[in-house]
Amino acid sequence: MKTYSATEENYLKAIYKFSEDGSAVSTNTIAKFLSTTPASVTDMVKRLSEKKLLDYQPYKGALLTSEGQKVALKTIRKHRLWEVFLVKTLNFSWDSVHETAEQLEHINSPELINKLDEFLGFPKFDPHGDPIPSPSGEIVYREAKLLGEVAAGSSVEVVGVSEDSGDFLRYLDRIGVNLGTRLSVLERIAFDQTLLIDIDGREIMLSGEFTKRISVIKEP
Repeated sequence: MKTYSATEENYLKAIYKFSEDGSAVSTNTIAKFLSTTPASVTDMVKRLSEKKLLDYQPYKGALLTSEGQKVALKTIRKHRLWEVFLVKTLNFSWDSVHETAEQLEHINSPELINKLDEFLGFPKFDPHGDPIPSPSGEIVYREAKLLGEVAAGSSVEVVGVSEDSGDFLRYLDRIGVNLGTRLSVLERIAFDQTLLIDIDGREIMLSGEFTKRISVIKEP
């Protein structure tokens, strides 16, 4: 079994994140995301290209090969399973699991990850609502929409967030919005798209900046 360093896995994961639309990822984009220099990125993408994990063209950017995508998805799978474990088993809050999962995702033990998956009951989504890749790398997405797109009078269930900053998640905790929370949209303010929502009889105002980062499905 081939193994890769934590740095190599982080690069592949970052390139996967920015190339889901099929476009090549620039060294500047990677450098900014990983808080490093473009020169360091160039050295690494050349190394990953030599290992057949990337297709890299100077001044155009990098794309994952099929093998590089497998490694990226395996790393993402481990990260999201560890996040589920930390929240469900060790009672981490959803705003504090990311950094710890970043460390745990680099443990290279397929047996451990498969047993972890079984122990957790084969979850499909992590604590932020992101899909967990299957062992073969398949990802199943839910047909969700943004809360900001929901019409007044609708009742929905929260299934994900696209922002993982601590301030954002802690505020959602404070107002009682988590995965699985059911809420009703009472009113939309046209001026700035603020929504007045109802959660168990409590009326709360959420700005457009918040509602475009919360994914929901129609209440079952």
